[in-house]
Amino acid sequence: MTLAPHPLGYTAALMAGRPTTKQAPPFGERLAALRKERGFSQEELARRLDTTRANIAYYERKACNPTLDFINRCAEVLGVSLPELLGAPTGASARKPGPASRFERQIEQLRRLPRSQQKFVSKFLDTVLQQTAD
Repeated sequence: MTLAPHPLGYTAALMAGRPTTKQAPPFGERLAALRKERGFSQEELARRLDTTRANIAYYERKACNPTLDFINRCAEVLGVSLPELLGAPTGASARKPGPASRFERQIEQLRRLPRSQQKFVSKFLDTVLQQTAD
């Protein structure tokens, strides 16, 4: 496939953005990996975190010292613990390989719901769990 030259001499590939030359910081790599595992685009994660796609790109590629507030919100939205988001070893690696359980699949579906529906499901679960604890 040949790209048509731009009137000023730029090709579409060059105009698409410059590839990064530095490796992303560890937090950014984990954030990007978890975002992709959850099936979120940068735009979707930004919406859920009430920020911009440019901020997500910055945290994934450049930021070496994200704020604690941002880290907490990311962990909540991505459904992971702070240690997992920050790269500490977790017990998840001890889980036997194989397909996700039905409950794990449901949790993944819940993560993709709008926040208002997540709150509804959470309140429902709280009610059911409270009744079984009594």
